[in-house]
Amino acid sequence: MNTEAPTKRKFSDYLLIIAQKLSEQIYLKTLRDSFATTMPFMVLAGFVTLLVVVVLEPTGFMSNIIDPATLTTMQSWGQSITNGTLNVMTIMLIIAISYNLCKHRKYENVIAAILTSFSTFIVMTPLVTMFTPEGMDKAFEVTNVIPVTHTGSMGLFTGIIISLFATELFIKLSRVKKMQINLTGNIPPAVIQSFNVLIPIMTTVAIFATIAFALDQLFGMDMNELISTMISKPLSHLTTGLLGFLTITTVGNLFFAFGIHHSVITGALLDPFLIQNMQENTLAYANNQEIPHIITIAFRDTFGNMGGAGSTIALVIAIYVFGKRQDYKDITKLSTAPSIFNINEPIIFGLPVVFNPLLIIPFIIVPIFSLTTAYFATAVGLIDHVVVQVPWTVPPIISAFLATGGDWKAAVLQMMIIAVAVFIYLPFLKMDERLSAKANKGDKAA
Repeated sequence: MNTEAPTKRKFSDYLLIIAQKLSEQIYLKTLRDSFATTMPFMVLAGFVTLLVVVVLEPTGFMSNIIDPATLTTMQSWGQSITNGTLNVMTIMLIIAISYNLCKHRKYENVIAAILTSFSTFIVMTPLVTMFTPEGMDKAFEVTNVIPVTHTGSMGLFTGIIISLFATELFIKLSRVKKMQINLTGNIPPAVIQSFNVLIPIMTTVAIFATIAFALDQLFGMDMNELISTMISKPLSHLTTGLLGFLTITTVGNLFFAFGIHHSVITGALLDPFLIQNMQENTLAYANNQEIPHIITIAFRDTFGNMGGAGSTIALVIAIYVFGKRQDYKDITKLSTAPSIFNINEPIIFGLPVVFNPLLIIPFIIVPIFSLTTAYFATAVGLIDHVVVQVPWTVPPIISAFLATGGDWKAAVLQMMIIAVAVFIYLPFLKMDERLSAKANKGDKAA
């Protein structure tokens, strides 16, 4: 007879079970694998962005060594790499999602699924953009172009939705026997495969074309605009006081954790207000007047985006000091230099943090903690107000010192916040490592 009392489960055990079930969900597995596939391009983009923004900046420190005009010319090299990585990130992810979903669904005609997915994305993307020539106020409509806002990170969530639905629909239709056209005779295999999926391809693309047409005719918008509207309108009534500011920032980070760039939310709802507050603070500081605002755009960047959105510099440190997973350490080594300058695409998409049920939690919690702490520290006079608009690429600690007009206490506070943030990330990192170890054992057993 077993007299041992049952072991009481901890909260972390239940959280781990939930995360494990989520990680086994086919769409989350597909997205995780797809982001991992695109990781090398994101690492490259991070390093190039760092080089262009910090080193090759015409008004930066290199202008004392190299002519600013030459630096501007040299930036075009980095821009070409950005065009081939970040600016087509959505397209790369569409291809990767279609491929990985086929793999998980054990569907063999992968190339047909990828082409169908890509075609449906183009069908739902308006080939038009607005362009304002230099020196002119009027914007002109340019047709037969694909806007970078749709192919880059701004269109990421739309691309994910289209790719998942299009690939899933295509696979289901192509497995319907009545939709297959079977050819006989001495015919090349590629031709046979093409005819087998002819009707499913036509049907899938036509369905998405109908959706795009209906959105345009009924609402005058495309899928990207629809998603942005659905996100922005429910939040538009919130103010940018502390509660509203934290709410909008948190929702922005939450959507970023699921592939929607946070600027879709914060750009429209927060940035105009935060920029205006920053200008008023700077003017008051210059005139030796009382500083009117705590929350400004530099305040958010300085205390809420240390290392990038989610203050992932703390995650980088946690992996370095406490991490056990070698793949995480390898990615972190590649991501360290960009993270120092608040460029965190390599760590966001490399680990990844996106679509990682465990790492998303501290990614959301840490900015709430850091911004709230900095807010009340400013309100009670422990640190000076943020009065200087420093570039968002200025490394943590230095950024707090400069943004507050040289207050060393702000730099110390920023160091303390980062230290606490490391320990907020740590338990979730450990659970993620445990989950990974279980998954690896399962793969080996299979």
